[in-house]
Amino acid sequence: MPQTAQIIGSGPRKVIAVHGWFGHARGWGPFLHHLDTSRFSYAFMDVRGYGARRGSGGPYTIEQIARDVRTLAAHLGWERYALMGHSMGGSAIQYVLAEHPESVQALVGITPVPASGVPFDADGWAYFQRAAAEPAVRRGIIDRTTGERLTHVWLDDMVRSSLAHSDVEAFAAYLDAWANTRFVERIQGRTLPVLVVAGEHDPALGPDTCRSTWLQHYPSARLEVMANAGHYPMDETPIALATVVERFLCEAMQA
Repeated sequence: MPQTAQIIGSGPRKVIAVHGWFGHARGWGPFLHHLDTSRFSYAFMDVRGYGARRGSGGPYTIEQIARDVRTLAAHLGWERYALMGHSMGGSAIQYVLAEHPESVQALVGITPVPASGVPFDADGWAYFQRAAAEPAVRRGIIDRTTGERLTHVWLDDMVRSSLAHSDVEAFAAYLDAWANTRFVERIQGRTLPVLVVAGEHDPALGPDTCRSTWLQHYPSARLEVMANAGHYPMDETPIALATVVERFLCEAMQA
């Protein structure tokens, strides 16, 4: 799967990263420019239907993303690694843990979906379903989840990137996948190192949601609240995010 992942760094600590609903392997923004490439090796993968895997076909499920993580790890020859997931990717990395806990050294969830899924009311669900076909709705979701406070230039760029790097069929199907895949009983109570990063301006998967889900599911989890960030700290506060993530991983992954 080399064409479906962006490899950054050559360090001894191995990290596989899974993007979110609006992302792709090369869509992690300025965050990538601040990573320590001597201490870490990162593999930023595309899920099916996104980025280098546009046109690949499904299934577009959390379970399949987890399988593809394992396939990528095998291709790279990585037996033990940490997992980092943004938003939807936060669910997928936990599914890898549920299936293959022996391989996972640590988890980093960035504004992450919990293993209990994400509840919607009827109006919210209908609105999010429209996002697959309506760019204006994609823009509205990005704006809302970053606190309706960021420049229109960035919002428009995010929408263009999302449209250019995802198949409509995949984008539509992944909504159900990340919102309704629930497997909390399979991961609850595991004591591996877990970092949860929440943005102070994220109204959906912000600090309160992370405290009531991830911090309840993992006894050793720690929460880092990113000031001046919403749902996309890799774009909003990239240097601070890289600092927090790598400080945690250096502690969690002795190498």
